[in-house]
Amino acid sequence: MSSHVDTQGNVMMVDVSGKEITSRTAEAEGFISMAPTALQKVREGRAAKGDVLTVAQTAGIMAAKRVADIIPLCHPLPLENCKIELNIEDSGIHALCRVKISGRTGVEMEALTGVSVALLTVYDMCKSMDKGMEIFGIRLLKKTGGKSGTYERALQNSHELNDV
Repeated sequence: MSSHVDTQGNVMMVDVSGKEITSRTAEAEGFISMAPTALQKVREGRAAKGDVLTVAQTAGIMAAKRVADIIPLCHPLPLENCKIELNIEDSGIHALCRVKISGRTGVEMEALTGVSVALLTVYDMCKSMDKGMEIFGIRLLKKTGGKSGTYERALQNSHELNDV
């Protein structure tokens, strides 16, 4: 039996009511590559659709707050903190999302969704300059709290992390 299926085979949300409220965090990252000319326009704030990085940060935070609306069976969570960092690098933009909560279930999906939507927003705002952009490397870097404790991905070929 799966945790999302009852004994009769019906889909259900996992019951977390018996879990202890603990501090929980999650960090996720991703990358979008783009043509040098498009990247230069983003860097200089000259993209036709406006301030790409600020709009993408806002979109990522908004998405992290709404995960339960788009991922079936996720619990709606009152996030205590969500931060999206977008850093321009040589071949594109690196995105990092950090999420924090005191709750009964983890925030990995919120961090992954925040990164994903931030990068999708960059794509949307830059597609007129470069339709060949590629989004990749979306992954969980770290999570803390809960019964399973801390998970931390080995940081080879990744960016340094700071605490949430």
